[in-house]
Amino acid sequence: MSSIHKNKIAEFQSILSEPHINLKVLRELCFNGVPFEGGIRCLCWKVLLNYLPKDRSLWEPVLQKQRETYSHFLREMIIQPGIAKVKFGVSREDVTLEDHPLNPNPDSQWNTYFKDNEVLLQIDKDVRRLCPDFSFFLNPTEYPCLLIMDPENEYETLRKRVEQTTLKSQTVARNRSGVTNVSSPLKTSASNSLGDYVPLPNGCEAHWEVVERILFIYAKLNPGIAYVQGMNEIVGPIYYSFATNPNSVWKEHAEADTFFCFTNLMAEIRDNFIKSLDDSQCGITSKMERVYSTLKEEDEELYLKLQEQNIKPQFFAFRWLTLLLSQEFVLPDVIRIWDSLFADEKRFDFLLMVACAMLILIRDQLLEGDFTTNMRLLQDYPLPNGDVLPIIKKAKELQDSK
Repeated sequence: MSSIHKNKIAEFQSILSEPHINLKVLRELCFNGVPFEGGIRCLCWKVLLNYLPKDRSLWEPVLQKQRETYSHFLREMIIQPGIAKVKFGVSREDVTLEDHPLNPNPDSQWNTYFKDNEVLLQIDKDVRRLCPDFSFFLNPTEYPCLLIMDPENEYETLRKRVEQTTLKSQTVARNRSGVTNVSSPLKTSASNSLGDYVPLPNGCEAHWEVVERILFIYAKLNPGIAYVQGMNEIVGPIYYSFATNPNSVWKEHAEADTFFCFTNLMAEIRDNFIKSLDDSQCGITSKMERVYSTLKEEDEELYLKLQEQNIKPQFFAFRWLTLLLSQEFVLPDVIRIWDSLFADEKRFDFLLMVACAMLILIRDQLLEGDFTTNMRLLQDYPLPNGDVLPIIKKAKELQDSK
């Protein structure tokens, strides 16, 4: 480890150990990349995503409360209707008398269960192919959820629920153009479908199953948006960072901590996932148009070339902005970009600068290419020199020039 990197780690450790964290200084440090060592990135992301307060004395009570809340969500939302054990503090009435699977009442627990299955099937399909360039999500977690996985209880895992359901898998009618229409070779689909997946032994669960639980609970708690295809790409890098924390005390609670950080992040970007808001001022369409208006200011020649070829930002920027570039690069590069993105006070303004920078950095290729060539470039972005740092640097220049 170089002395420069050691000094960088020391800087982070110093600011994170202060009784009251100076958020401005922390943002500046994080923008230039956060060290993995000592779980520093995990701590920084939790502060930047408003999960941990700036006052360190509040960390322990906040974490305890949030993790207890998440355990409550597990008890309430992962249990099949009518199946629970009193020893876990969950009591339900015998549903066989007034409620049953054929009950047409929309308030029926069984009716809710079957509707939830439609969402669950879509989540399941997406999380099984999460980050196929990494085997991590297929591997067993060191800390399976004991509440769910304890062989003595009668809880039904979501994996078993999917396997046992007789409902046909139907895409939830929330998928929108651009999210998964063209995937880069870096994101090629791995053979981890339900048919190819080899279940782990009883008492074990893969990391993708943890992500599935997080997304299912989020959908249950947020019925207005529920689950939209692509959310798996947002939660994946957060969970990976937390679940690989070298500090085992933090790693053990990766699921609960990821859930709340993901929820906080979604509170800021959820408008991108709501189709009815696409054409509103806060919707994704206006953000894509801002990428092109910025490009016009910075490089009018390139802007006119894309206009001449009728290459609309919807063809590529929709996915870039909605998924925070998580499908464009391999996971370590995505995490590095997110260091800067989360650190920026107006991070989603900065994301627009990143998208514009990506165009400018391949301007020569775009100016020479025809429509087909350029579409391929934009939907399978060629990372300059295999490094995301030039993109971040150029985006910062664009931001500072505003």
